[in-house]
Amino acid sequence: MKAMQLARPGDRLSVLCLGAHSDDIEIGAGAMLLGLIERGVHLDVRWCVLSGGSVRDDEARKSAADFLAGAASAEIEIKSFRDGFFPQQGEAIKQWFEELKARINPDLILTHRRDDAHQDHRQVCGLTWNTFRDHQILEYEIPKWDGDIGQPNVYVPVSSAVLERKIELLMKHFGSQRSKQWFDDETFRGLARIRGMECRAPERYAEAFFGRKVALI
Repeated sequence: MKAMQLARPGDRLSVLCLGAHSDDIEIGAGAMLLGLIERGVHLDVRWCVLSGGSVRDDEARKSAADFLAGAASAEIEIKSFRDGFFPQQGEAIKQWFEELKARINPDLILTHRRDDAHQDHRQVCGLTWNTFRDHQILEYEIPKWDGDIGQPNVYVPVSSAVLERKIELLMKHFGSQRSKQWFDDETFRGLARIRGMECRAPERYAEAFFGRKVALI
């Protein structure tokens, strides 16, 4: 398998990160973002979480700040759409997407997977593709009780140190989630090991994505 770099050290890359919930972006793409920053890529990141509120709002802001500490620039936006009811709020969320599109023109968009079992995740993915028609989009995966992990086609190897940093930050910031049976370091490390095995990652770990349309220049 011939590897290609998303960006090289010294390159500038603008990324829009979209997450329905406060920990989604970190779980799905946190190691990739940390790895790009560590390699010297100048990241300009717009980090958007669509359902905040109470303690999860605070968790989202502090976590995003830590994950993006080394980015060239970072803007964090937390919305208050109702968790679990995104399909019923489709018009309002679509309006926000249209307003967001008028403000930014990213090189890369990270969003949820189209076939994710969570209805909020699917809604965000659908509106991402519906709104951003001329952008490169990668869909990340979230492990969960539903057992909906699929067959990704884009792999990003990560170092063991970066993966451990991702897990450390997840455990540090999301106390509201630690009571959930699936939310632990073994889950995140185990999935990264499987994805690393699938792409023969040099340090055994990787994050994986779904590239529905990938344009190579």
